[in-house]
Amino acid sequence: MFSSAGGPRSGGAQLTLERDRPHGVATDRPKDDSTDPTVEIERPASAGPWLLEIASAEATEVVPLDEGRVLVLGSGPHADLRLSDPTVSARHCEVRIGRGGVEVEDLGSKNGVRLGSACLRSLLFAGEGTSFVIGHTSITLRSRPAEDDALVDDGPFVPGLVGRSLAMRKVRREIARHARTRAAVLLQGESGTGKDVVAQALHALSGRTGAYVPLNAGAFPDTLADAELFGHRRGAYTGAVTGRAGAFELAHKGTLFLDEVGELSPAVQVKLLRVVEDGEVRPIGASDALRVDVRLVAASWARLDERARDGAFRADLFHRLSTVTIELPPLRKRKSDIALLSRVLLARLADDVGEKELTGAALARLLEYAWPGNVRELSAVLYRSAVAAPGAQIEAVHVVLPAEARSPSALTRATPERAAEILREHGGNTSAAARAAGVPRSTFRAWLARGVPPGDGQNVPNTATPPSDVVIHGRTATEGPSAAFAASPVFGAVVK
Repeated sequence: MFSSAGGPRSGGAQLTLERDRPHGVATDRPKDDSTDPTVEIERPASAGPWLLEIASAEATEVVPLDEGRVLVLGSGPHADLRLSDPTVSARHCEVRIGRGGVEVEDLGSKNGVRLGSACLRSLLFAGEGTSFVIGHTSITLRSRPAEDDALVDDGPFVPGLVGRSLAMRKVRREIARHARTRAAVLLQGESGTGKDVVAQALHALSGRTGAYVPLNAGAFPDTLADAELFGHRRGAYTGAVTGRAGAFELAHKGTLFLDEVGELSPAVQVKLLRVVEDGEVRPIGASDALRVDVRLVAASWARLDERARDGAFRADLFHRLSTVTIELPPLRKRKSDIALLSRVLLARLADDVGEKELTGAALARLLEYAWPGNVRELSAVLYRSAVAAPGAQIEAVHVVLPAEARSPSALTRATPERAAEILREHGGNTSAAARAAGVPRSTFRAWLARGVPPGDGQNVPNTATPPSDVVIHGRTATEGPSAAFAASPVFGAVVK
């Protein structure tokens, strides 16, 4: 049994593992699926081994799926994996490893097994990353990692960090391991993955007595870099009627979070390297240097190791900043966290939209999407969905996903050289073009303004890349596959 911080709520998904139940119990109701159409997506098979990430809005449990073992999921006493979700039938579905992959069979449940917009009788998965929904609970198939501790959710509480998926358990352990050290930390992850949240958590757990100072490196020009980073003294230049402390001085004995560090110009990189190496800053107009004790946390959506190899970022500065590197997973790699994230985000929006919660069908709609904008985009979609829902329940019909990410998109072919073309494709809308390219808007504007050297396009996160293997087969229970399901970039193929 498990529960999240704060205890389970009504309708949550507590899970009791009962591994020795008999499987001869009658199903809730029989179904004749002999005439059901078949949904096929051609993908190479994989043998596993597998894990099931079973998640609700309250908690997540990771369960091994062993070969030869049949697991019955349900809310009744005869289920192997018992969930307290009242929308799950007593014996809802069974999961097993078959010859072609992981097989999921509906056992005559009331609400069925949902994959995206379709309600299916059976599924065959050949690889990881795809989620299906029963009731208000999501089940995501994952490859079993080599580390034995991957199944143990022993990570400490990390302020601000939401999610107990395998990917986030790794992040939580990394934060706890390095928070109290003085080592510089580099956070790598796409825009919207929560790099600022992790930086604040590192500071909160560090025990440092100074301030947490965030600074966006892409937000100031080179002419202001010295003043922003190092500060100035009164009378240092015309108009400097008062002195001003720079970011390093403000963060003395604390943490300086330098966001989008990859956008710094070569000249500013040299100055930053000197401070990182010497621990001293010289404000503009000052005669003496100041010693500072600053824990530096840098972040970048671009791969700094690749930029360093290409000469676009100083290799010596990269090595100084990346003493510890923490990779933040995109939302499409941690879909079992979507239910919990949605609950937290909807609670934050309650003052504007009222108390809302997702139905199982709405959750399935969210799980089919690739989320190129990650958690930030999820928050925007939930806001629109909550406003569209007249009552307390957000139904699937209220969930409107961005059109450009549900059809063949510029995401799979975005390069800096194509920035102007992508902008034209989106009617001159810079924000939409940046989302389609999978990069921050400031970066996309920089592509347009000054261009990026050929070859640097490899740093663009390919947000539309689906899992290597996904759904092979599904038999429809109550409806045919929708157009949205057929074109979804999550599944990476069209439905035949």
